[in-house]
Amino acid sequence: MEAYEVEIGGQTYPVKCIRNLNGHTILQYSIHGTKSVPIVKGGDQTKMEEGETFAIETFGSTGKGYVRDDLETSHYARKANAPNVALRVSSARNLLNTINKNFGTLPFCRRYLDRLGQEKYLLGVGCQLGHQTPGITADKEQLNNLVSSGIVEAYPPLCDVKGSYTAQFEHTILLRPNVKEVISRGDDY
Repeated sequence: MEAYEVEIGGQTYPVKCIRNLNGHTILQYSIHGTKSVPIVKGGDQTKMEEGETFAIETFGSTGKGYVRDDLETSHYARKANAPNVALRVSSARNLLNTINKNFGTLPFCRRYLDRLGQEKYLLGVGCQLGHQTPGITADKEQLNNLVSSGIVEAYPPLCDVKGSYTAQFEHTILLRPNVKEVISRGDDY
C-alpha cells in the first residue's frame, strides 16, 4: 500500500498503512472477534482456521499512519460478554432494552436511536438529578452510563494528524474446506 499515492484537489499525497489497525475475525452477532489480521508485517503467529470468518481490512492515510481516538463518539455496540449490572436509573434500563431489542451486539449509532423514536436517552442522568456533569452533554450522558457500566462499548472516531485523509477498504472472507470465499463481493464491489 505504501508504494501508492493519491491526488486530492490537485495535490499528490503518499499513502501510508495505518499500522495500529487490523482486520479481525467476525463471530456470530459480534462484529469484532478474537483474532487479529495485521496489515503490516510483524511477529503475529495467529493461524486462520477452517470455518472462520474474517474481515480483511486495509487502512490508508496521508498522515503519519497511526490513529488515535478523537472527537465525539457516535458509534456504540453492546458487549457480548457484558456484566449483569443493576441499572438504578429507569431511562438507562429502557435504553438498554431498546438496544437489546433492535441491535443486540451489532454496532449502532445515536442516529439509529433517534430513528427509533428514542428521546429519553437525551435526558442524561445529570439532567434527571437537576445538574449537568461538566464536559458531558445531556445527549451523551445516558449512553455514557451504559459505557461506564461496562455494558456498551464506545467506538470513537479514529484520527491521524490534523488535515490528513484516511480510508478503509474491506472484504469479508469465509474459510471453507477447499476455498477462501469472499462473501462481501457484489456487482459493485
